[in-house]
Amino acid sequence: MNIELTSVEARVIGCLIEKQVTTPDQYPLSLNALTNACNQKTNREPVMELTETQVQAALDALMKKYLVSDRSAGYGGRVTKYQQRFCNTEFGSLKFSPQELGIIDVLLLRGAQTPGELRTRTNRFGDFADTAEVESVLKTLMSREDGPFVARLPRSPGERESRYLHLFSGMVESAPEPEATPAGAPTHAVPATHDLAERVGRLEQQVADLQEQIRRLEENS
Repeated sequence: MNIELTSVEARVIGCLIEKQVTTPDQYPLSLNALTNACNQKTNREPVMELTETQVQAALDALMKKYLVSDRSAGYGGRVTKYQQRFCNTEFGSLKFSPQELGIIDVLLLRGAQTPGELRTRTNRFGDFADTAEVESVLKTLMSREDGPFVARLPRSPGERESRYLHLFSGMVESAPEPEATPAGAPTHAVPATHDLAERVGRLEQQVADLQEQIRRLEENS
């Protein structure tokens, strides 16, 4: 893999993929719509305050890398619109399953995430039966011959799960897989924290959906 993105380029690619999947009738995106998507207050970590000039500069750089294309004809107006050529297109060899794409996109938009967070935040791309299935897909992304695309970060003291990071902004060596707790050893379960994270994730998604509906109504008014 020889793709390396700046933080702004990663945000732009992540937003284009997200909107392509979640609001296909509004895709490709104009510069204004893309800037709004980059600056969303929900489902973004960190929250950015990018100008259209900054987003346009990132688009220009991505077009030189053949990761984005612009289209002005055939979409009902003179406004230039942008679409991603990063993956799952006829223009390149990088292909992801819906589950893999969901994980990659959330990591692009939100930085390092735990398997539990990824399960909650990828529901619009593909469902995971449980956290173990998320971990299985993460292992695939870490071991693919055309990758790796994801790395496991060292687990911080007191954390229940390891966090995972995408590798499109530079290589990071994966930390060893945490050792399993020996049978009979005391465990310190934190179900309330895990449940709270899932509830917060669902609420964030609902707020993002409502904001998207409001934006579309304003554009059509």
